[in-house]
Amino acid sequence: MSMMQAGSVDLNSPGPSATQGGDLSRFTQVDFPTPFPEGTTVIVIPMVQTFNGPDNPGVRLAEVTTTGFKIRMNELVANGGKETLSDGNHTTETIGWVAYSV
Repeated sequence: MSMMQAGSVDLNSPGPSATQGGDLSRFTQVDFPTPFPEGTTVIVIPMVQTFNGPDNPGVRLAEVTTTGFKIRMNELVANGGKETLSDGNHTTETIGWVAYSV
């Protein structure tokens, strides 16, 4: 039996996220309102819901479990696409998410 839940979280990016070593210190923990059944696989789909900053924000997920997941904003491109490597800073955006189990 599949289950679905949804929610949102406000995130900002105070600097670049780690690219190596599994450092999750800048990720935010999101707990599901109701845990999914043990033994199921949980899939989380995030989407930026606002347009507060001029540069392109993205999101990264980590440690998706039946009880929640970790999420981090990760700015992708700066200065209207002129810089492919951004400084990592981004203002607060609302990130909506949908999670379901299979």
